[in-house]
Amino acid sequence: MKSKILLEDIKIYAYHGVLPEEALIGNNYIINTELHADLEKASQSDNLEDTINYAEVSEIIHREMAIRSELLEHVIGRIINKIENQFPQITFIKIKLTKTVPPMPGEMKGVSLEFEKSIFQ
Repeated sequence: MKSKILLEDIKIYAYHGVLPEEALIGNNYIINTELHADLEKASQSDNLEDTINYAEVSEIIHREMAIRSELLEHVIGRIINKIENQFPQITFIKIKLTKTVPPMPGEMKGVSLEFEKSIFQ
């Protein structure tokens, strides 16, 4: 059974960026996460131990977003590594991280980076 867990539009204020003012002022970020795993056992057992606790995934995201980085690529890489290590049953991870007000001219919805990783077991 193919199963997905989606954490959608998590809003976090953080201080990432190359520019010194980004470390002082901060920015709003939106994180979307998609996780694939076989959750058929949980669908039968109704037991939290048989699934991926998405509250723990959210906690990982919040913890890693609180650690300042210059590059969003580095933040996403840390999030993926922590999720993968905590939940070895995951076979695919996708993280999209959006900086909603990037320090660039022009009006835009934001700048996003998206990483996908297939995990072979």
